Amino acid sequence: MKKIGYVTTAILTAGMIAGSGAIAQSAQQTTTTETNSTRTQSTTTGAQPNWTVDQLMTASVHDAWVMSGRNEQKFFEMATELAQISAQKRGLTLPNSADAGKRFGELVKEGAKGDHDQLLYSVVDKAVQQVGTKS
Repeated sequence: MKKIGYVTTAILTAGMIAGSGAIAQSAQQTTTTETNSTRTQSTTTGAQPNWTVDQLMTASVHDAWVMSGRNEQKFFEMATELAQISAQKRGLTLPNSADAGKRFGELVKEGAKGDHDQLLYSVVDKAVQQVGTKS
């Protein structure tokens, strides 16, 4: 099951990157416009994602990995986007610390490991609830 190894690696990498404050920085560098369930994202690099918010919210862990083109950076962008949505909906703030990022990555990794058919949003949401702080 090579796919499982890739997903695990991607999630662990996301946690390590998040540890350097990437979630908070991404939130500051990203301008988002949603129209008719279509997402347009402009980042400092000008890259646009290949997914809509609806697709991302309903994607399983495996589907998200495939949608990312099996690319760790894109998968991380997906997890970051879902974390921002979850934190906003729950009135939480994501800490900008290496420890919080590492913990978040580990929680997502553990949550995704057991069932690759579960929604990635569900995994990320549970991790956000444990790592986020009340706004």
